[in-house]
Amino acid sequence: MENRIQKLPDLLVDQIAAGEVIERPASVVKELIENSIDAGATRITVEIEQGGKKLIRVTDNGFGLNQQDMELSIQRHATSKIHNLEDLESLHSLGFRGEALPSIVSICRFSLISKTEESSHAYQLNCSGGKCDGIKPAQHTTGTTIEVRDLFYNTPARRRFLKTDKTEFLRIDELIKNISLSRFDIGFTLIHNGKIVRNSQGGEDQNLKKARISQLCGKEFFDNSFYIDENRHGMRLYGWVAKPSWNRASADRQFFYINGRMIKDKLIGHAVRQAYQDVLFHGRFPAFILYFDLNPALVDVNVHPTKHEVRFRESQQVHGFIFGSLNHALSQTRPGSELNSTNSLGFNTANLPQIDYSKMQSSMSFNPSGSYGSPRVAETGGSYLKTIAEAGMQLPDFENTSVESGEDIPPLGFAKAQLHGVFIIAENKQGMVIVDMHAAHERITYEWMKNSMQESEIRSQSLLVPIAMSVSERETHAVEEYSEWFQKLGFEIQPASKESIIIRKVPSILIKTDIEELIKDVLSEIVTLGSSRKIEAGMNEILASMACHGSVQANRQMTIVEMNALLREMEKTERADQCNHGRPTWVQLDMKQMDKLFLRGQ
Repeated sequence: MENRIQKLPDLLVDQIAAGEVIERPASVVKELIENSIDAGATRITVEIEQGGKKLIRVTDNGFGLNQQDMELSIQRHATSKIHNLEDLESLHSLGFRGEALPSIVSICRFSLISKTEESSHAYQLNCSGGKCDGIKPAQHTTGTTIEVRDLFYNTPARRRFLKTDKTEFLRIDELIKNISLSRFDIGFTLIHNGKIVRNSQGGEDQNLKKARISQLCGKEFFDNSFYIDENRHGMRLYGWVAKPSWNRASADRQFFYINGRMIKDKLIGHAVRQAYQDVLFHGRFPAFILYFDLNPALVDVNVHPTKHEVRFRESQQVHGFIFGSLNHALSQTRPGSELNSTNSLGFNTANLPQIDYSKMQSSMSFNPSGSYGSPRVAETGGSYLKTIAEAGMQLPDFENTSVESGEDIPPLGFAKAQLHGVFIIAENKQGMVIVDMHAAHERITYEWMKNSMQESEIRSQSLLVPIAMSVSERETHAVEEYSEWFQKLGFEIQPASKESIIIRKVPSILIKTDIEELIKDVLSEIVTLGSSRKIEAGMNEILASMACHGSVQANRQMTIVEMNALLREMEKTERADQCNHGRPTWVQLDMKQMDKLFLRGQ
């Protein structure tokens, strides 16, 4: 038999397309719900049996389909969402591939019932394995119901790849959760084997939003998160971000939406990880519900069959905006900030005496080993008494001050005692504050070091033997394009040929690191994502280590004045809620919590 080119039958084409778009029952649910949303539905009910293998039924109250639209809806590349190339390049709906519904029809027993508001009655279309009967009159309220029975019944090889009923149900449940968080204005109901699993009311009321988030992500997430809203350069990032101290062992509380579409994208993930780099414990994951809006013409959602990945026209600008917005928000995680609502006493730390770090700690200088000199606080054993005296300043007499004094009470209150040379016990308006003095001073020192390095020119060190590296042609071009950026960070890198570069100078602080490996990673990120912060991250890692060794150590006895000085610095220092490794620096126990511990009032 000759291997001649032949046109495939339409049914086989649809089944091949189904292999790309429909992986499992959850894929069917996703496509049907997105159609319901695009149809203007405000109420969507999803009923499934046996994890979706036996039955998937999606009912909505959208604008419905007339008889002619029903016939076209199951044809390949037929849609009401796209009319020309401009529409395809600037999707305002949840999208179009032109294959979802006909692909579903080809691998199940299918039923579609729909009614428009103008029509006196509904119409029904039944299909089995891609073969359809004629359209008949039926009974239905305005909206649409689609039934998918016996999924993959005519493609048994595909059906064998499905997991257990419980596993397939959990995938659908997770999908409903994702979509529910993207559209608070729509009510969702999920029924499995006749039992209501989820039922949420739609609406834009803040209490309804809080109820849905608490239901889907847990009340703890809502109680430990803060709202952000950044809008510039035609882009907007808004939503809820959990405080770094409330982190997860997995990425199960990460929800990101672009123009209302749930996305798991490499560039987005990279920007988020970099923003949390300074505040998250190693191996832990941040939690967030974030929405990113931009001109649809600037993002291509059709680069992946399931639309989970996207391509941005200005990827570097998008990366920088998301990183910058989150980094700025997380920098406000400090005692007394608006993010700590339980501690927002309206206390103005600007009225407190300012400690002059330029006098209090040595300037950032390089010693012969090529590393930054440690702050003087390390030389004095972390003594605030000595450093305050050197700064030539007088702190108020906090020793006899208490929350009953009638004076303004700072967020962390006033120190009362030191416990085992490790913790500071303080009293504020809410109750008791416990501070890990080493973790707190570590963050203060680290932030000072970073600010000092940003404000002064980064010193470079010439290499005795320049490093020659083989790279790709795209990476060589990246070295030329980003030459000013490399120079600003203390590097001198030049192209040697189309596929090689030479490194002549490096930042003194990185002299002992694996420069070749670092530059490889940096160039790889620039080529892939359009930006990189690995150099800054490498510098910060060294500064964090220095800050750790140069901070107040355990068993260091401090006076009340020293302890209060540390508390005041925490209130002025960015990211002071956690140390450089992501551990919390302080905890609040309010009077209600302490009453509960001692069963008071019971």
